Amino acid sequence: MINNEFYDTLGSRWMMGSDHPVALLRAENKLRTPWIAAEIAKKFPHPVSVLDIGCGAGILTNALAKEGHQVAGIDLSESSLAIARQNDEAGTVDYRRANAYALPFSDANFETVCAMDVLEHVEEPRRLIAEAARVLKPGGFFFFHTFNRNLLSYLIVIKGVEWCVRNTPPNMHVYSLFIKPAELKRYCYLHDLHIGMLRGFRPKFFSLPFLQMLLTHKVSDSFSFQFSNSLATGYCGIAQKGCLVV
Repeated sequence: MINNEFYDTLGSRWMMGSDHPVALLRAENKLRTPWIAAEIAKKFPHPVSVLDIGCGAGILTNALAKEGHQVAGIDLSESSLAIARQNDEAGTVDYRRANAYALPFSDANFETVCAMDVLEHVEEPRRLIAEAARVLKPGGFFFFHTFNRNLLSYLIVIKGVEWCVRNTPPNMHVYSLFIKPAELKRYCYLHDLHIGMLRGFRPKFFSLPFLQMLLTHKVSDSFSFQFSNSLATGYCGIAQKGCLVV
């Protein structure tokens, strides 16, 4: 069974801990958040309504709110939401404790929906995607990030993190919940979400911060990720509702 309970124990580690895999999540967001913000700006000439599913401590959510967007974030971890609210500098984010399978929003309510690092944490990602599509306006965009299911991703994303980062919780990721890109495309297509962009996403291997992590089992603030042409491990993308081309 996937272990999602550890999010309730993170507290201040969400924002500053280096001896826990949540530091990798912060490093991912240093690349993903500007990418999402830039893609929204390219596709919409005005601030938009955004829902962040599985928002955690609001790293992406609060950043988009500071850009002027009308943002909502949902998560099942109340302690994580408390951290998110504390760090909401814009003071405008609508944070709610809610289940991704039953979003507390009306149909066609958002121009953008994000599901970053959450699809592999649910037993039924198709239900999450169905709800994301339901609350998304026609022509709206669905941003996602998850992990491919193969031996390489098992070795890097599961075993590699367990070996290289202190205090990795048991079952933080479960291999059977990883999603092949073809599967994700099918889930999206069933709900009128058409993927127009897929990008690989991986750490900067053999950089100094990566080597420091191998030696210290901590993740420094300079640890970083990069986009890749390979979808073999992590990958992210954009789908548009009711449109064949993004």
